[in-house]
Amino acid sequence: MPLPLRTLPAAALVCAGVLLSGCAGGTGPQPSPSTAAAERVPDGGKNAGGGRSAPEPRAQTLQAREIPGLGPRTRAAIPAGTRQALVVSGKGADANTSTAVLYERDAATGWSPASARWPAHNALRGWTDDHRQGDLRSPIGVYGLSDAGGLLPDPGTELPYDQESLFTISGRGFEGEPLEGSFDHVVAVDYNREPGTSPLDPARPLGDDKGGGIWIHVDHGGPTQGCVSLERDRMKELLRALDPGLRPIVVMGPAEVLAR
Repeated sequence: MPLPLRTLPAAALVCAGVLLSGCAGGTGPQPSPSTAAAERVPDGGKNAGGGRSAPEPRAQTLQAREIPGLGPRTRAAIPAGTRQALVVSGKGADANTSTAVLYERDAATGWSPASARWPAHNALRGWTDDHRQGDLRSPIGVYGLSDAGGLLPDPGTELPYDQESLFTISGRGFEGEPLEGSFDHVVAVDYNREPGTSPLDPARPLGDDKGGGIWIHVDHGGPTQGCVSLERDRMKELLRALDPGLRPIVVMGPAEVLAR
């Protein structure tokens, strides 16, 4: 996206046993209380008829849910303390359309979706694991989401939010669509930047050649220069959902790479 000139869930099912008693009008003989109690007491592992009693049911350990579509290498890159992840899954290595889903992790049950599946755009030429300035590809990887900002006022996010007139943009995109309003709200992706600063901060710790200014911002209806874009209402929804206490991240790349 051009920059300002300054720069799951399956729930565990627990089956309840149902005790069936005889019909109210039954006339058959009923055991005495003492006999009934005796029949319920194990006798050396045997029941009243001399056979073995049924074994006690074993407790089952449920495996915590993982984020669908992520392979072991991608999951290993997610920090242990992270409990919120926006997964942006590209439709192909060279595709500029993708989908995004926000997930949250519960300590007991694992990851589950916290949003619907949102349509998104990424860079014009798709994705790369070696992003360079001007390559028109979005960087693949797992990155923090630390800071937000925009031309318009804070819509209610808990992230630090920098409202600034320098988030203004004009002109047209790759498909002739107007770019105005694309930076009304943004979340900085912590790729080659200093977390804890405004998304407008020009610092590039990896060097200028590695690019920077990778944001999640308002979609303008076409591919970006390197950012990820979401529809305006979805962008506001994301900002309101992100919680610094959950150490939010973005996991982004083509689906076939994220599955590794």
